[in-house]
Amino acid sequence: MPTWVETGFQEYAKRLPNNYRLNLIQIPLQKRTKNSDLTRLQNVEGERMLAKVNSDSLVIALDEHGQIWDSPKLSTKLAYWLQEYSTVSLLVGGPEGLPLACQQRANQQWSLSKLTLPHQLVKIIVAEQLYRAWSMLNNHPYHRV
Repeated sequence: MPTWVETGFQEYAKRLPNNYRLNLIQIPLQKRTKNSDLTRLQNVEGERMLAKVNSDSLVIALDEHGQIWDSPKLSTKLAYWLQEYSTVSLLVGGPEGLPLACQQRANQQWSLSKLTLPHQLVKIIVAEQLYRAWSMLNNHPYHRV
């Protein structure tokens, strides 16, 4: 990942208190060539993602067909997630999207936008939106209405 992605992600992750730790676990993409079996590569990447998910984790799949939440709705969701689950795992697919196994494991599907966004931006946007949701829950001045 380019340095600006790591810098952007870490900027929001470090703002959260220690009991709301935000970890980014990246699964390396399989090498793609013009003759690659993209479904097989997608499934291998999905298996590696799911191997990192705790069995008791709430799983949110970031998917273009998921629900679109505004910031207040996300803060409500975050409050529930934090109250009911010890860990929340957000899954972001590769260039072909999330494989079926990841979608089936997901408890919810979240769409950031109807736009197609590059993965580099998704990482930063998710971190910022989670920080914003936390700030709303804690009456922090970051989110101004």
